[in-house]
Amino acid sequence: MKKHFFAQLDETIATLKTQGVDVIRLDIGSPDLPPHPSVIETLNRSVSRADSHGYQSHLGPLSYREAWAGMYKRVFDVELDPAKEIVTLLGTKEGIFHFSQAYINQGDVVLIPNPYYSTYLRGAEFAGGEAHFMPLLAENDYLPDLDAIPVEIADKAKLMWINYPNNPLSAIAPRSFFEEIVSFAKKHDILICADAAYSQVYYGEDAPPSILQIERAKDVAIEFNSLSKSHNMAGWRIGTAVGNKSALEKLLKLKTNADSGHFGPMLDAASHAMVLESSWIQERNEIYRQRRDVIIQSLRKLEVDIQSPQASLYIWCPIPTSWTSEKFAMAMLKEANVSVAPGTIFGSRGEGFIRISITQPRKRIEKAMQKMSTWWKTGDK
Repeated sequence: MKKHFFAQLDETIATLKTQGVDVIRLDIGSPDLPPHPSVIETLNRSVSRADSHGYQSHLGPLSYREAWAGMYKRVFDVELDPAKEIVTLLGTKEGIFHFSQAYINQGDVVLIPNPYYSTYLRGAEFAGGEAHFMPLLAENDYLPDLDAIPVEIADKAKLMWINYPNNPLSAIAPRSFFEEIVSFAKKHDILICADAAYSQVYYGEDAPPSILQIERAKDVAIEFNSLSKSHNMAGWRIGTAVGNKSALEKLLKLKTNADSGHFGPMLDAASHAMVLESSWIQERNEIYRQRRDVIIQSLRKLEVDIQSPQASLYIWCPIPTSWTSEKFAMAMLKEANVSVAPGTIFGSRGEGFIRISITQPRKRIEKAMQKMSTWWKTGDK
């Protein structure tokens, strides 16, 4: 098993830095902005209590799960039972990987979008599952074509991963698609795992929908969510899985054998974060929107045919056809000192693209785009 791409990239960039190179990182989706100050204050108060440092329940305190339920009601108008429909995670990456181990048996078919977040595939592989890829194509608005899935595959499939707003494509799924996929899952007895980590990073008036807004979606779906992107808390590893009770019970059973719960003060601060006024998130999203526009405008000056994404932290950018994605990204890193993610780390459908992250201050992004533009125009492309 190879190292994760970003682990290898970290080593390469560390070497360049020892040589005095200033690398501007537009590769990983780690928010550069801090959480709200009151979240830090809540953490500090909780840490100072003498009774805060022991083991925690795997589910975390009821108040934490009530905070998730409250946020789902406020943002999505979805009702969740804090006692039975919410499982606490050490970030959604952990939950996504562990859920495959809890739910998939040797030979089970797992439907995975392509491009994809690599943990969907890695989790299935570790569990002995067999991946069937669903191409996400521009002509279908980057939604899987359910009719293109062979009936024999659909009938055999046990699990389907979807991810909207999408990483790396930044596409949003309309409510009508969620209605279609819930019907598909019921017909073929498939559990849908919806990754909604970017659901509160958006640039329109309303938050993208949750699959749990669809009537009786909990019969066939669970949703993974996180404060990593929504509340600038990626390093805190705060996540949750919500929805179908039976599926969540399997995940919780595995977690009781795999970890010992989260750090209590983290959960106290996270609970506070989830009751913040929505204006804070809107102001943060406006900062991201301005950064997005800098990148889009720079790429359009290079005559790149590109759409402006309406959600997430990424720009999915086509590259010249004479390059592979990996060679293009590595050449840009070494020659322009700007780091981006090659599309192929997200699957075969990522060939011909790079993913550009907006998680740097605007002035750093402007500098990066100047360096990228000069290299793009003058290099052998």
